[in-house]
Amino acid sequence: MEYVYAALILHETDEEINEDNLTGVLEAAGVDVEESRVKALVAALEDVDVAEAIETAAAVPAGGAAAGGAAEEAETEAEEEAEAEEEAEAEEEDEDEDEDEGDGGEGLGELFG
Repeated sequence: MEYVYAALILHETDEEINEDNLTGVLEAAGVDVEESRVKALVAALEDVDVAEAIETAAAVPAGGAAAGGAAEEAETEAEEEAEAEEEAEAEEEDEDEDEDEGDGGEGLGELFG
C-alpha cells in the first residue's frame, strides 16, 4: 500500500507521478524500493484520472466497490510482476545448484549407487 500512498501524496501536492518522484517519496519514508513495482504502478496510473478515482472511491460506502479501485489494481499488478521476477530468479538459482551438485559427485544418488 505504501506505493499507492506515495502516488496519492504526489497527486495531492500537484507533482507528476513518475518513477523518480515516486521513488523519492518512498525512500524518504524509509521504504526499501522495488524498481519493478514502481514501474508497474506508474504504468498502471498513466491513463488514470487520480482525482476522479478518489472521488469515485469516496462516493462508495466503506467495504463496497471502492476496494477494486484503480490504485489497488495497479498495486496488485505491481506485486504480481515482482513475484514473477522473484520466481524466475529462484528457478535460475535452483538450476545453478542442480548443475553444481552433479559436478561434485555429491547428492542422494551417490549414497545409494
